[in-house]
Formats: sequence, structure tokens, C-alpha cells
Amino acid sequence: MDLIIQLLDTTVRLSVPLLLACLAGLYSERSGVFDIGLEGKMLGGAFGAAAIAATTGSAWLGLLSGIAVAVALSLIHGFASITSRGNQIVSGVAINFVAAGLTVLLGQSWFGLGGKTPQLPKTARFSPIELPFAEAMADVPVIGQIYVELISGHNILAYVAFLMVPLTWWVLFRTRFGLRLRAVGENPAAVDTAGISVVWARYRAVIICGILCGIAGTYLSIAQSAGFGRDMTAGKGFIALAALIFAKWKPVNAMFACLLFGFLEALDIRFQGVELPIIGVIPVQLMQALPYILTVILLAGFIGKAIPPKAGGIPYVKER
Repeated sequence: MDLIIQLLDTTVRLSVPLLLACLAGLYSERSGVFDIGLEGKMLGGAFGAAAIAATTGSAWLGLLSGIAVAVALSLIHGFASITSRGNQIVSGVAINFVAAGLTVLLGQSWFGLGGKTPQLPKTARFSPIELPFAEAMADVPVIGQIYVELISGHNILAYVAFLMVPLTWWVLFRTRFGLRLRAVGENPAAVDTAGISVVWARYRAVIICGILCGIAGTYLSIAQSAGFGRDMTAGKGFIALAALIFAKWKPVNAMFACLLFGFLEALDIRFQGVELPIIGVIPVQLMQALPYILTVILLAGFIGKAIPPKAGGIPYVKER
């Protein structure tokens, strides 16, 4: 039981940045703007958060900085793909390369630690939160253990990530903004005919995308870790994209997909270097590739074809 609880607890912690990035991509791609640059935005947000937290000693200022950096990168992507009608895939890839290089360059220039930021003290990080009655339920068999170790004890950004799931569902499917956002991604010409600005709707979507990527990056550098490290996102933005496709661009499905991929990563950590009977030592590379392999297998054999928004990746040109 202890092993299962520990494994699930690690799953939740590892799935938080994936979930935030997946929901970020959900907003952007539902509006018709494909975003391969989730990885770069998360990386930029992680560096911005850690750098400011190390300088000021404030986790909240670090969070604002991380969001600001990610939103700035989102606006660059928006300008290239919405205003300039450039190729959205190329723009996203460029953001990934720029973020990967610039974070190391600035980190070395500012701190002289090989692209890293200084080790952050506890006061400059988001600490775990103990929920009400956690101490009283600690001795209760099973239920108390689940509440104390699995539900309680996460930092505020982790709770924000999971609260964003029902909020995103409500925004997309129960508000006028969400209706317009989905319509822009499916038939922007019809939305434009109704007098709604396609450009402004898509810009709002990429700004929300930047905010969520900034929170995801902040979680990595000043909540899960105690500072920024070179390429610390380690492909999480691409795994989030795989989860988004696996979830068919739906928020609740996205949560379960991210939890599944987080569980696979938790298994990787738990069984890394462990020799199993008959099988032997499982290669680390195989465990790291499992999320992508699983996505292909499930989409091809069980889930069916994942159909993106019809206007996704297509720059909108207003008819005159």
C-alpha cells in the first residue's frame, strides 16, 4: 500500500507541468493556432521565475516573471502566425530553439553557473500546503493515508493545475468566450461574418496559453525544484502535445492523459536501474519513450482518429 501511494503521489507531482502545458495548448489549438512552442515557453517561464526568485527572494514575483516571459514568447508566436500569417509550426520550433539557447546564455551571463541559477532557499519557493484535518487523519487506515500523502501536501501551483481542468471545461463549453474560441478554430469566416474579430480571439487564446505555460515553467523551477537547470523541461512540452492529441482536445480527457503519462514517468523513476526477473534491467530510453509509443498504439488501435480543429494551422485572411 505504501508503494502504491508513493507511486501515485509521484504521478500527481510529475503530471502537474504536463497538465498545465496541455491545457495551454488546448486553448491555443482550439482557436486554430497550433503551438509546437510549448516546450520553449515552459523553459523561458522556468528561467524567468528562478532568476527573479533568486534575485528578490520572492516566489510570487518569480511566478509573475515566469508568466511574463512565457506570455512574451506567446505574443511573438501570435505575431508571426496570426498577424504576419507565417507558418505556425516553424514559428513554434523557432521559439523552442531561441528559449533553449537564450536561457543558458542569460543564465551564464547573470549568474556565472554554467546556465544555472543559484540554489533557491525555501522562502523563495512554493512550499507544500497541509490541508485541513491532515494531521488528525494521519492514523486512519488507507483513507487517512490517501488524504495525507496523496491529496494533501502539494504546493499551490499543483492545486491550481487541477482546478484549471473544470474551469477550462466551463470556459470552453459554457461561456460566450469559449463558444467564440471554438468557432474561430472551426470556421473563422463565419465568426468574422458575425462581426467578431478573429485576430483578437486568437490573440486572447495565445495569451492564455502563455500564462499557463508560465505557471508550468514556474512549477518546474521554484516548486518542484530549487532553481533553474539547463533544458530542465526535458521534452515535457512535447509530451503535453502528445497528451493533447490523445485527449482529442478535451480538458477532462487531457487531465487523465497527463496523469497516465505522469504515471509512466513515475514508473521510470521507480524502476530505473532495477533488475526484474526474466526481463532484466529495463533500458531508461524505453521507459522515456513509453508515453509516445502508448499514444500511437492507443490512437491507432483503441481511441480512433484524433481530428484537430478544422481551421487549425491555417492563417485567416479576411475576405474583402
